[in-house]
Order: sequence, then structure tokens, then C-alpha cells
Amino acid sequence: AAIYGTAVKNGIQLAVDEINAAGGINGKQIEYKFEDDQADSEKSVNAYNTLKDWGMQALIGTTTSTPCTAVVEETHSDNMFQLTPSATAVDSIQYDNAFRMCFSDPNQGSASADYIAENKLATKIGIIYDSSDVYSSGIEEKFEAEAKTQGLNIVSKAAFTADSKTDFGTQLQKAKDAGADLLFLPIYYQEASIILKQADTMGYKPKFFGVDGMDGILTVENFDTKLAEDVMLLTPFAADAKDKTVQNFVKTYKEKYEDTPNQFAADSYDAVYALKAAIEESKATTDMSASDMCDALKGAMTKIKMQGLTGGKDGLTWNESGEVTKSPKAVIIKNGAYKAM
Repeated sequence: AAIYGTAVKNGIQLAVDEINAAGGINGKQIEYKFEDDQADSEKSVNAYNTLKDWGMQALIGTTTSTPCTAVVEETHSDNMFQLTPSATAVDSIQYDNAFRMCFSDPNQGSASADYIAENKLATKIGIIYDSSDVYSSGIEEKFEAEAKTQGLNIVSKAAFTADSKTDFGTQLQKAKDAGADLLFLPIYYQEASIILKQADTMGYKPKFFGVDGMDGILTVENFDTKLAEDVMLLTPFAADAKDKTVQNFVKTYKEKYEDTPNQFAADSYDAVYALKAAIEESKATTDMSASDMCDALKGAMTKIKMQGLTGGKDGLTWNESGEVTKSPKAVIIKNGAYKAM
């Protein structure tokens, strides 16, 4: 998941640099320190403790769901404010000190089904998901429920696990035999790239629709990006959006990192500005303990509203359970790049 972690680190850095250059938050400069948890629960707790020892007063993290679910136990115990840019599992923000910038797993599942139904993308749908992963299985469960509500026809469903994620011939054959003209893939980009290769080899050419875990597929080593042509995925951010704020962000990001930002970079960038807004709303001060700051911020988060890169026309707001409200978008891959649908 390095593509996600690097993007999150870079997105935060851009926002911190901008805010500090403009005078900081209430005249105070932000100090930013990051740790690499390698998408591992034990290492993420160690990383959290390293940052706590450094003097962290608020956490923007972690990047992926399983480590975040481990770390939220620590932040809850310490009463440390936590805002994850990209951990989607329900349990990742199960306490009142934790908030989320991205869509949750259930929200991604239902929004995907709604989008497919509203745009009449398929008559027969197949699903391939990772039953050993809370992220994948959580999205799949909600997608299936909402698909039923929307009258979508799911003709095949096949799972794999962390121990069997290199050969998807059986799952693909099941979908092909059932006549699925769209495959829903609530999985990460590594497995998705293998599925696209193997589907091509067997001459199976359905539409492919993924969620935020698919973001990163264009940078998989030795992957022929032509195989991803016309792949669709749900996302809160499209780098080619006409919005001037988005265009400026993409330009600055490309100049600094020589790469096009993905939704993880955008969500983490927005997370810093959300934290800034909450600090200003709460009138929190730098001499507060982390616990006192947390009490101030968790009350302020439900009062702020901001636009951000990922907010859409209605902006970003948060409820008391820590979930964000914002508009989902979809992108399609054309000529090796994401294009807004």
C-alpha cells in the first residue's frame, strides 16, 4: 500500500507548507512529523507511540483500515484527536475522538450500487472480493444489499483470501459463465491488476467497476495500463476536474513530487485544512495538553463546513459518529489517465 502512504504523506506536506507560508494557524506554525507503519497493525502502534513521545497534539492517520483500527484503541485510551484521511473500515473510527475524511466501507458499497443503477451500466453483475479483508468484505456486503434495493441483477459472487490472491481463473470463469457484463471489484489495486490480466488472457471483456482501493492500478510495476482502459472507480477526487482549487493543487503537487495526485493525496490535504478549521472553531491553543485539545476539537468538528478538494458542490461536514458527508464521483481510465465521468 505504499502508493497510498506516500500520497498521504505528500498531501499533508503540501497543506502544511501552504498554511505555514500564510501565517500558520492563529499565528502558530504547524510542526509535522510522519512515521511509516508499513500497513502493519503492530508497527502502526509503535509509530503512534513514537509520535506521542515526540509531542504530537493531534493525529492525521492512519492510512489504511487495519492499522487504523489498532491505533484508534490507543488514541481513545489517550484521548488524542484522530482524523484519518483514508481508513474506511467502520471500526477505524469507533470512538468519539476519531473522525474520517474518506467514505466508509458501507458508504462506498451503497454509492457504487447507486451509481451503477442510475447510469444503467450493467444488466448482469459479477462480484469478486476478498473475504479475508474487512475493507473488501464490508464494501461487498453493503453493495449487495443496495443492489437488491436498486433492482440490480447480481449473477455471480466469488471470494478469494489473502492466501489465494494470485490466480483468479475460477472466479472469472464463474462470472463469465453467468454472463456478467460488469464485474464489481471492491479490492486493492494489486489484485485488480492480476484480475485484469487474467480476464484478458481468457478473452473475457466485461466492464470493471472498483472503489478507492483500485486507485493506484496505473502505477503497478510491469502492468500494461492498456488493460485498464475504461475501468471505472468511485472516488471523491478527479485530478482533471475543472475546479480551480483542484487544478492549482494538481499543478503544485506535480511540480513538487513529479507525479499526479490521487484521492489519497487529496483527502489528506483536505484533512489538514479540516484540522485547521476545527482548531479555529474551537479556539484551541498550543499550550493545551493533547487530551484537552481533543475535547475541544471533537466538539468543533461537527460544527465546521468546508469546501476542500473532495467536497463537491455541497462541501464537507461531519456528524458525531465521525463520518464525513460529501459527494461521491466516478472516474474512468482513458489512455492511461483518470478522467471524470
